[in-house]
Amino acid sequence: MAVSKKTSSSKSSSKGLGKGLGRGINALIPEEPAETNEKVIVKEVVVKEPAETKVRLSQVEPNREQPRKMFDEDALIELSESIKQYGVLQPLLVQKKDNYYEIIAGERRWRAAKLAGVKEVPVIIKDYSDQEVMEIALIENIQREDLNPIEEAQAYQRLIKDYRLKQDEVAEKVSKSRAAITNSLRLLKLDSRVQEMVMEGKLSNGHARTIIGIEDGDKQYMIAQKIFDEKLSVREVEKLMRDLDKPEKPVKQAPENDFIYRDLEDKFSKILGSQVAIKNKNNNKGKIEIEYYSQAELERIYEMLKKTQE
Repeated sequence: MAVSKKTSSSKSSSKGLGKGLGRGINALIPEEPAETNEKVIVKEVVVKEPAETKVRLSQVEPNREQPRKMFDEDALIELSESIKQYGVLQPLLVQKKDNYYEIIAGERRWRAAKLAGVKEVPVIIKDYSDQEVMEIALIENIQREDLNPIEEAQAYQRLIKDYRLKQDEVAEKVSKSRAAITNSLRLLKLDSRVQEMVMEGKLSNGHARTIIGIEDGDKQYMIAQKIFDEKLSVREVEKLMRDLDKPEKPVKQAPENDFIYRDLEDKFSKILGSQVAIKNKNNNKGKIEIEYYSQAELERIYEMLKKTQE
């Protein structure tokens, strides 16, 4: 019995040692998990993208804060004809409001669909903050070059003023340089009447920037009208601005006896058969200028003067 107990004790000790060693080895070299009949259930998490759906056109309304205010009527009619034939091919991006859907991107398609008499339009419904809506609308319009320079400047100003963004932050969001944002914002310094002309396409961005330096609103508007009426190029406007900056030359008053010289001009002109100008100075000295328009005319004048010496 004693031997048996000893043997049992020895085996127990051996098992304990093996068990301890096993834990140490397993800590360094993990064993493969034992086969089991238990099923491992793996749940796949799928992030659903907003699905395209259709809603009644009457349930969709434009965003009142949309940067773009003016739409080309001819382009809208052309798009509406395409929609009549093929439908609205690209869904509108909208967000749900109380009892309607507000357009985030796609107002031009919405307007054309109304002209085409469409009852339903495809939409993608998403949820954005007011700032995100503004940014998306601005970026979409800039990429499509749908905004006129004043609308673009107003949108930048709103991002800066309402959402407290810095110019470099706005530049990063719309993928433009900070200098481009600064130059755009300067257009808002134009007289309101001139801004309206830019929005209507009567003045280009280049024309508008050229006349920003004119501080007097009435004078600025007068120059803007001159640009439009005379179809001046940007270079011509730049020259006009340089001339405006030059100090005005004092108007010389004609001497009291100036009428005498004007009378003599007429007499010389009749005798010589050519235009004559007398440049009189205050000390009764001056010069006589005789115009000629060909070599033959110059020789004719010479012969007439030569005869006076004979």
